[in-house]
Amino acid sequence: MKRVFSGMQPTGDLHLGNYIGALKRFIPLQEEAECFFCVVDLHALTVPRDPEELRSKTLELAGLYLAAGLDPERSALFVQSHNPAHSEGAWLLQCITRMGELGRMTQFKDKGKGSDSATAGLFSYPVLMAADILLYQADLVPVGEDQKQHLELTRDLADRFNRIYGEVFKIPEPQIGETGARIMALDNPEKKMSKSADSSLNSIQLLDDPDLILKKFKRAVTDSENRIRYDRENKPGISNLLDIHSVMTGESVDSLVERYRDKGYGHLKIDTAEAVIQELKPLQERFRDVMESGEVQRVLARGAERAREVAGETLSRMQQAMGLVSK
Repeated sequence: MKRVFSGMQPTGDLHLGNYIGALKRFIPLQEEAECFFCVVDLHALTVPRDPEELRSKTLELAGLYLAAGLDPERSALFVQSHNPAHSEGAWLLQCITRMGELGRMTQFKDKGKGSDSATAGLFSYPVLMAADILLYQADLVPVGEDQKQHLELTRDLADRFNRIYGEVFKIPEPQIGETGARIMALDNPEKKMSKSADSSLNSIQLLDDPDLILKKFKRAVTDSENRIRYDRENKPGISNLLDIHSVMTGESVDSLVERYRDKGYGHLKIDTAEAVIQELKPLQERFRDVMESGEVQRVLARGAERAREVAGETLSRMQQAMGLVSK
């Protein structure tokens, strides 16, 4: 059975793009692979965070994993900081990582390069991401386009380690989803939905109530043509609504275009909102149940135990290969 690893940061509020591009994709993987899903709280520390908010968001994200359908009997769900192997493995990998490689990372260039306040953690966190993946000998790693460069570094480091110290790591393959990458902001359909957007109208949060979801879709930016057709370049707003509607209902975009051909934009907005509301309703109900029951903490404790067992084996092999004295 293949092994899958994926991690998400407990920052901001998960939105529809995160759900379609990540959580909704994760559930079917449980049928065909051994999955390790990690709440990467250490990655969240690359910029200052409110401690209480970080703790709260960590548990909330774990609850959303479970609410979306993650089965703790088939997948390990755990918090990154509950497995010290991640930090130690990252240090060992840093010792074979080149400064130039990290300096070329696009996200560091965007977020920190040239800033005196940028932290060493922000600079080196792609190595921690590499450790996250390689410790579990993952075959597949579901990632978005914005993480593709980091996964390429992970593969390079695994190959370099194997060449220097002998075969320790499996070289992971990326699994890049196309649909999630196309879910754009409602207030600016030329940009992706964002957890850090300034406007509350940017995205649909997974825990938004039905009235708010309907309000946001009614205010979604479209165009003045009032003709429904799929054209991402010239009609990004309408195309985004069609994409969302299609993913929520399973109906093809071509079929939706035909069905709404003689209707106004208002009909498409309202019906898309209703499709999203119906999709999120059971998730929200399940989320409330797991958060009230204490199930989240129990699942995380069990997942961390399994994670430490698997990652510990790889870390031991790394230590021995690099010449560290066994305990």
